[in-house]
Amino acid sequence: MKFRFKNRSIACTGKTQVIGIVNVTPDSFSDGEEYYSTDKAVKHAIELIEAGASIIDIGGESTRPGSEPVDVEEEIRRVLPVVCELRRERPDAVISVDTMKSEVAVKALEAGADIINDVSALRNSRDMAGVIAEHRAGVFLMHMRGTPKTMQAKLHYRNLIGEINSFLTDSIRRAVDAGINRENIAVDPGIGFGKNKEQNLQIISRIEKFRENGRPIVAGPSRKRFIGQILGGIPPEERAWGTAGSVAYLAMRKIDFVRVHDVKEMVQMLKVLSEINLLDVQFGL
Repeated sequence: MKFRFKNRSIACTGKTQVIGIVNVTPDSFSDGEEYYSTDKAVKHAIELIEAGASIIDIGGESTRPGSEPVDVEEEIRRVLPVVCELRRERPDAVISVDTMKSEVAVKALEAGADIINDVSALRNSRDMAGVIAEHRAGVFLMHMRGTPKTMQAKLHYRNLIGEINSFLTDSIRRAVDAGINRENIAVDPGIGFGKNKEQNLQIISRIEKFRENGRPIVAGPSRKRFIGQILGGIPPEERAWGTAGSVAYLAMRKIDFVRVHDVKEMVQMLKVLSEINLLDVQFGL
């Protein structure tokens, strides 16, 4: 299977690849203000690439639970210089922009971004699908009910995995109907977006069910609240080891992409896990 975007593609062969997070926001739940400048953000992105990230995901609007939306002009002001400078510094970088707004997507794709990571799965902006199709960009379609501000008020599901799968199937259909190539789509079950601790753990433990959609799977457990809850309420910046536990489990089930903050640590863990898996194949263990 391949995940395509513009004139390039990434082969999805069962080996988990890493998406590195660069938040250009003052209020991210995990690293707010740490990279809230173009120079710091680009430097951090290059560090993540050199640490082994296959994709850099740049976000200018926090999507933490309860967060307030940012206006279009401000989000463009935050994101666009980072995309332009990163493209100049690293022409071969694969750049994703985390946005729900078509106006931001247009500017980012014109500046050199390859992928749009839309946590609303094209539902927030009616022009988003057309923008992505026109630019032949890749897209991550994520499951979320409501908005980041309201999503934690909608935690009841009759059939969690079935409802997420139906949502993603419908999102793929809508994207294809709007002109997006099916091979340009990856799906994300939305860990931490409108789910409680038990529901997040259920998604991770049954991650293979989302292969029914026939597209690569993206998962974003990094530093999420459920990890802090499991580990006694520790803050986001101390959740790297807990994140590694979830990423290792996902990698053992051959998840295609994990979206993380701690790229260097996750890449090291995945390399060791990959070597162990090679021995399994070699010796039939």
